Amino acid sequence: MERVAAAKKFIENHYRSHMKNIQERKERRFRLERQLATSEVPREQQINLIKDLERKETEYMRLKRHKICVDDFELLTIIGRGAFGEVRLCREKTSGNIYAMKKLKKSDMVIRGQVEHVRAERNLMAEVASHCTVKLYYSFQDTEYLYLIMEYLPGGDIMTLLMREDTLTEPVARFYIAETILAIESIHKHNYIHRDIKPDNLLLDKNGHMKLSDFGLCKPIDCSKLSTLSEDEPMGDDNLKESMDVDSSLSETANGRRWRSQHEQLQHWQMNRRKLAFSTVGTPDYIAPEVLLKKGYGMECDWWSLGAIMYEMLVGYPPFYSDDPITTCRKIVHWRNHVKFPDDSRLSPEARDLICRLLCDVDHRIGGAGADQIKAHPWFRGVAWDKLYEMEAAFKPQVNDELDTQNFMKFDEMDNSPPARTGSGPSRKAKLNSKDLSFVGYTYKNFDAVKGLKHADMQRSSSLTRPSIGAIFGSNGMESSREPNGKDTHMHTFSSGDPMSP
Repeated sequence: MERVAAAKKFIENHYRSHMKNIQERKERRFRLERQLATSEVPREQQINLIKDLERKETEYMRLKRHKICVDDFELLTIIGRGAFGEVRLCREKTSGNIYAMKKLKKSDMVIRGQVEHVRAERNLMAEVASHCTVKLYYSFQDTEYLYLIMEYLPGGDIMTLLMREDTLTEPVARFYIAETILAIESIHKHNYIHRDIKPDNLLLDKNGHMKLSDFGLCKPIDCSKLSTLSEDEPMGDDNLKESMDVDSSLSETANGRRWRSQHEQLQHWQMNRRKLAFSTVGTPDYIAPEVLLKKGYGMECDWWSLGAIMYEMLVGYPPFYSDDPITTCRKIVHWRNHVKFPDDSRLSPEARDLICRLLCDVDHRIGGAGADQIKAHPWFRGVAWDKLYEMEAAFKPQVNDELDTQNFMKFDEMDNSPPARTGSGPSRKAKLNSKDLSFVGYTYKNFDAVKGLKHADMQRSSSLTRPSIGAIFGSNGMESSREPNGKDTHMHTFSSGDPMSP
C-alpha cells in the first residue's frame, strides 16, 4: 500500500509540476513583454531580449531533464553544522557558480520525525521568491542524503555581528530589524510560520543586507481553515523539546537570583553564545511563551522572536537569558516579571515601547494584524520600506572574494557523529525503500539557475552589443514574483517537484 501511495504521489507531482511549469513560462514571457511595452528600448533590442528569454527557456527545459547529483559540485569549506546536517560551500562544475550546499541524512530525518519539516522547508524555498530570503537554486537527493543548493551569503550572520560589536546603535538595529520584518512578512504572505527566528538565521550578503535562512522548523498554515497550530504540533529536535517542557504550573526559581549588571550579563552571554548555537539542545531564548506552553499559536510567535532579537541588539544579550535552558523557559513563560531594561542601558522611549509591545501577551502583541502594524510604529519613522534593499546597508562585512569564509566559524572536516542504525540484510533494504518513499518529489530546479550555465550554444549567442534583461531592467527585472497562493501549500507532499526524478 505504501508503494501504491508513493506511485500516486509521484504521478500527481508530475502533472502538477507540468502545469505549473507551463504557467510560470507564460508569466515570464508576459512580464518581459509588459516591461518592454513601457520602456524606451529600441525595437531591435526588444526582439533580441525576447529571443534571449526563449533561449533561456530552452536551456531550462534541458536543465529540468538533467538529473542533478552531488558529483555536479566541487565540495569546499564547511561553514555550518547542526543537529540534522551540515552546510558547505560548493562550486557548480558546469558554471563555476558558488553556492551553499545543505546536506541532510534521510535516515536521521525519518527516525527523528523531521520529514514534514524537510518538506515544508523545501516547499517554502521553492515557493517564496523574495530578495529578503535565501534563494534556493536546486534540491535533489541520493540514496542516503537530501541536498539543498542555495545562494551563498559570505557576510556571516547577525549573531557574529553581535558578538563582534556587543551592541548595535539604534540606527543600525533599526535597519536590520526593518529588513527582518520584510523577510518575516514575505513568508507570512505565503501562509508559513518560520518558528525559528534568531540571529543565527539572519545572514548577511557581501554588501551587508540581511536575508532570512534556515526554514527547517517552518510550518505551512491554511489561513482559510486554521488560524493556529495545535498543541500537539511537534516543534523540532527531541532534546530541545525536552528542554522546553514547561507549563504555567512551574515555579519561578529564578526570582531569588541576583540581577546581573549589563556588563556581567553581556560577558556571561558571550562566553556561552556560540556553544549554545551549535549544540543539539539549542537555545530557547527567542521562542514565544505560547509555543513553550504548548498552546495553539500562530504567526504572532515570529513577532515575539523579533522583539527578543531587538532587545539583544540594543542591550547586548537576550531578555530572558539564564545559565540553563530550563530557567530561560521559565522566565519566558513568566515574561511579565522578566521584561526589564538594565539601568545602564540607553534606549529611546520609542525603542522600549516597541520591545514591550512585541514581548507581551499574544492577544495584545503588535503585528497580530499584519506587518504594517509594526511598520507604523514611531521607532520606524522615516524608514523607506520599499527602498531598504536598494540603499547602502548599515554595516558592510569584510569579504575578499567569492570563496571567502572568514565571517563563519571554522569546522573540522571529520564528522564524528555515529552512523544511523539502518540494520542489515533484507530489513535494511526494506527500511531504505520506506525511507525513500517519504521524499518523493523532492527535486527542484530554479529558473534563475539557467543564468549561470555555460553551454556552448548560449556562449555563441552572446554579443557585446546586446544588453541583457538585467542590464536594462535591473538585476530584479525578471525575478520571479510568485504570488502567495494557499492552493500551492501542500502539507503532505512536495510542491513544484521535478517530474523527471524523485
